[in-house]
Amino acid sequence: SIPAYIRETDDNGMLEMAIVENIQREDLDAIEVAVSFQRLIDECSLTQEAMADRVGKKRATVANYLRLLKLPAEIQFAIRAKKITMGHAKSLLGIENPKIQLKLANQIIEQDLSVRQIEAKVQKLNEGKKDKKEKKEKKEKIKRKWGDRKDAKWLKDIPAMNYIMPTLMPNRADNEAFVSVDIDM
Repeated sequence: SIPAYIRETDDNGMLEMAIVENIQREDLDAIEVAVSFQRLIDECSLTQEAMADRVGKKRATVANYLRLLKLPAEIQFAIRAKKITMGHAKSLLGIENPKIQLKLANQIIEQDLSVRQIEAKVQKLNEGKKDKKEKKEKKEKIKRKWGDRKDAKWLKDIPAMNYIMPTLMPNRADNEAFVSVDIDM
């Protein structure tokens, strides 16, 4: 004889039990698990926290699976085909641009890159993006404070400004003689 439990439940309860049982199978790929989590959340109106309790996983684990569904379909297919791992996919989520995500996914497959290698590439791409963003923000801050370069010609009439902000006066012939100083605004 085997132990058996009999439960009376409604349709939502049946669906929930079926999906939870399905998620417990070991042969599921990460996308199948993510789709199951999303379906259970949608159809049973669960939060990620409640979902995690139902399946016996941490909320962060549930969140990581659900994030995979934000990847382009081609990358999701590569996960299902076991061409890239969930670790690779989680690294790709660090890039916002789907075209760059696809490019990196192709590199993973073609060059057999490790998760650590792809994490390094993502970090390098994000550092370059951060530097560009900081430079752009600094320029915009100066522009907001001092106006457009064309509008800033009045600064040449203030002697102290000739030494502090020569880059704002492109029409001055002697700009080269002054040292440019960065000012924190």
